[in-house]
Amino acid sequence: MELLRFSAFWCGTILFASLLLEEAESNRMKIKRLCKFCDVRTTSCTGKGSCKVECEITAICPSDDDVCVSIWRKKDDNVTFDTVCHSPSQKLYGLVLEDHNNSKCEMKERKGMGSQFFICSCSVDECNEHVFFNSNMDSQVVAVILVSLVPLLVMAVVVITSFYCYRVYRQRQASSKRKMDFSDAHAIMIDEEGSDSSSTHANNLNHNTELLPIELDVQVGKGRFAEVYKAKLKQGSTVSEEQGFETVAVKIFQYEEYASWKNEKEIFSDADLRHENVLHFLTAEERKVQRQYWLITAYQPRGNLQEYLIHHIVNWHDLWLLGGSLAQGVAHLHSDHTPCGRYKIPIAHRDIKSSNILVKSDLTCCLCDFGLALRLDNTLSVDELANSGQVGTARYMAPEVLESRINLENIESFKQADVYSMALVLWEIISRCSAIGEVKEYVPPFGNLREHPCVESMKDSVLRDRGRPEIPNSWINHTGIQVVCASIEDCWDHDPEARLTAQCVAERFNDMEYLDKLSERSDSEEKIPEEIFVVDEK
Repeated sequence: MELLRFSAFWCGTILFASLLLEEAESNRMKIKRLCKFCDVRTTSCTGKGSCKVECEITAICPSDDDVCVSIWRKKDDNVTFDTVCHSPSQKLYGLVLEDHNNSKCEMKERKGMGSQFFICSCSVDECNEHVFFNSNMDSQVVAVILVSLVPLLVMAVVVITSFYCYRVYRQRQASSKRKMDFSDAHAIMIDEEGSDSSSTHANNLNHNTELLPIELDVQVGKGRFAEVYKAKLKQGSTVSEEQGFETVAVKIFQYEEYASWKNEKEIFSDADLRHENVLHFLTAEERKVQRQYWLITAYQPRGNLQEYLIHHIVNWHDLWLLGGSLAQGVAHLHSDHTPCGRYKIPIAHRDIKSSNILVKSDLTCCLCDFGLALRLDNTLSVDELANSGQVGTARYMAPEVLESRINLENIESFKQADVYSMALVLWEIISRCSAIGEVKEYVPPFGNLREHPCVESMKDSVLRDRGRPEIPNSWINHTGIQVVCASIEDCWDHDPEARLTAQCVAERFNDMEYLDKLSERSDSEEKIPEEIFVVDEK
């Protein structure tokens, strides 16, 4: 009997210690996941053995419960990897992430996806960088082993639980005082654990108890509300010369610009905003020591579109990439559905201009600077929309915005104002394209006005004179540019209802892909029949 008591005592002690260790581990791990995040990239991986994804970006996942995911697809000769963060509580491409607790990314084939499709998920930092393709036979063997072990594990749990319950029962029977002491100690422990848990979530911006280790480098931009710096994100916890860094951009707001920072943070925090033509957001922080608010995003070394056009002349292919990706980014903001078909709240940017658009390394555009953006929620009242005010940059304001006569009864009005601004940016790109013939020095839209024209000056040009930037006849000698110019004129129409949607402009650029491929094959000025371009309905 004494031997039995002794065994029960030690089994219970071991179980209780393991519970405390698990609790401590869970508290320690309440930081956000780091995952490889490059969306869709082509790959040479054959789908056998093990592969390393070709992704150089490590992102901080937006939600606490996000895990790392890698997807391998093969359709015809096109083989791609897709690396993302995703919550296992939500389906991805209609699939449940059943293996999200794994420490390794072990690929499993899924049928009925329209192509050869493998997916894996895991819950260790950057675990989706290396993926492992297992044969069906290996999976079956593992399944058989697991099924065989389940009864043994259940029996072990039952035995240990029985010993633990017996020990607690004997303790309670032996001494009521001991019972009270144990209860009091247990209550104190729970209270302390609750306090620790609360402090873990005290920083509600990036959910870390410590700020990210970031070293500012050089200033790369400055706007009305904030300054932008190139910076280094330290990957380790200790600082050394050999430590690895990831280059990021840090947008710094002073304390008095809290409202602008808060609005942009809330826009960026919407997971449905994620798109290849929208600047990738990492996290937001309040830096109390410096009395600053930070937004940390991906860094695009080519800079903004305006600076790029000042220093570079683009060809037709470049124009097609820049213009098409710009239209796709705006269309995504304005859409009420994600590319996967899930409902999302549309967003109006309200300050589209070439300096608020970044040029990525592949010469596509991504939208940035959402400090004035507005979520077009159907629940917003007319008064709430009216309180948003006359915002934006005067040079790029639509006529109805300059007049403060935007139709607040229809949220589409805010999208139509964005389309007008987008048309001016497309005009800027064409003005620096070699396909128009002689290319002059860069000038902004309405370049005859001063550098920062006021609203009244713009009213004279846009409302009184009905002026728009000039489109010379020489520009329309190139078939593709002729189509883009026609779209521009439709987009900056004085009547907002007559303007194209951003989605329509994006589709027109897609229709010109044939012309772009032809220009890659030949440098000749071969004319393509206009009949191949179908003009979409507004």
